[in-house]
Amino acid sequence: MLIEIADVFSPEEVSEMRRRLLNEPWVDGKATAGQRSARDKFNRQLAEDSGLGSALGQQILARLSDNGLFMSAALPKRIYPPLFNRYSAGEGFGFHIDNAIRGIKGVRERVRTDVSATLFLTDPDRYDGGELVIRDTFGERSVKLPAGHLVLYPGTSVHKVNPVTRGERMAAFFWVESLVREDSQRSLLLDMDVALARLTAQQADDESLLQLSGVYHNLLRRWSDV
Repeated sequence: MLIEIADVFSPEEVSEMRRRLLNEPWVDGKATAGQRSARDKFNRQLAEDSGLGSALGQQILARLSDNGLFMSAALPKRIYPPLFNRYSAGEGFGFHIDNAIRGIKGVRERVRTDVSATLFLTDPDRYDGGELVIRDTFGERSVKLPAGHLVLYPGTSVHKVNPVTRGERMAAFFWVESLVREDSQRSLLLDMDVALARLTAQQADDESLLQLSGVYHNLLRRWSDV
């Protein structure tokens, strides 16, 4: 399941984020890569202990906690604090799969990476290349969203970032440990939740809504891990 969430942040908000981030020290992106993926990773990342990165990450999570589509699609249990990366001309990240478990730096907490998330911080017309390419059962899907838009996709997916050939691409990225680890189950629950919202808006029959809502919550109860 690949979900695009529009307008998490306004263009003005994203522009201010970029301005502040550009003044921070950046490190080699291989610092957070596994042994295998480090061979194909060429980018820079904001240091994990950056105070600005932590502040902006909390801002991102606060905004998403009020986003109904994000909450319904990801069903978050734990969220790895957002990180920030940038790709300049000639930089990219070859096909790889994210580590299944990630420890949060500085605390004794680990997050299972059920859902991967990328928040685009640079508009597509400011750079060439840099597409996020996700490989799934339907083939390869290329994602390049406006600044302030977010994409969610299964953490089990093989994916890459195409080399940037002009300009610079900046993004925030993080992982979600979901209450429901199976992507197919999360997809069914999201479809049902969206349909329930639509039927409610259409003032559908209360008894039918109650029955469908019961099915949703009973499936969530069956599949969730708390």
